[in-house]
Amino acid sequence: MIKPKLLFHICCAPCSGLLSQRLLQDFQVTVYFDNPNIWPESEFQKRAQEAEKYFKAQNVEFILVDQNYADWKKLTVGLEGEPEQGKRCKLCYHYRLKAAATYAAEHQFDYFTTSLSISPYKNDQAIKNIGQALAQKYSLKFLADDFRVNDGFRKATEFAKEQGFYRQKYCGCEFSLNNGKI
Repeated sequence: MIKPKLLFHICCAPCSGLLSQRLLQDFQVTVYFDNPNIWPESEFQKRAQEAEKYFKAQNVEFILVDQNYADWKKLTVGLEGEPEQGKRCKLCYHYRLKAAATYAAEHQFDYFTTSLSISPYKNDQAIKNIGQALAQKYSLKFLADDFRVNDGFRKATEFAKEQGFYRQKYCGCEFSLNNGKI
């Protein structure tokens, strides 16, 4: 049986490592690392390298998109003071998921999804709504599974520790780092 093709947008290895094992059972998975929001660049590089190392060792195709922080920063002008899970975050979810959906449509994927929704610091309902709207627009399916169910975030955190993954202490953008809320 041929498995459907899934583009799996990820933000980091700790949030995606365990999820990928689950997804690989039902899908032909390609990992897509596109996170222009991550700041500073050294943090972007740490996360990208950690994820690429893990997924290549698992023989999972890994796509690394160049960081385009300047465009992301323009997108957030005027929203710097927004709280976590506020307007800035929703705009960021949309920006990254739109890039993933565009890539998925251009490369004949059946589905796309994101590891963002496993985090209790993210608005999973907003992520699902955005993903489903983009899926409809690009004639794709958005895998909107609840990755938090059955203590998913805790299990992913434990898996990350077992793997020795570098684990960041903030979501990624300079505003979450400076606000110290994550």
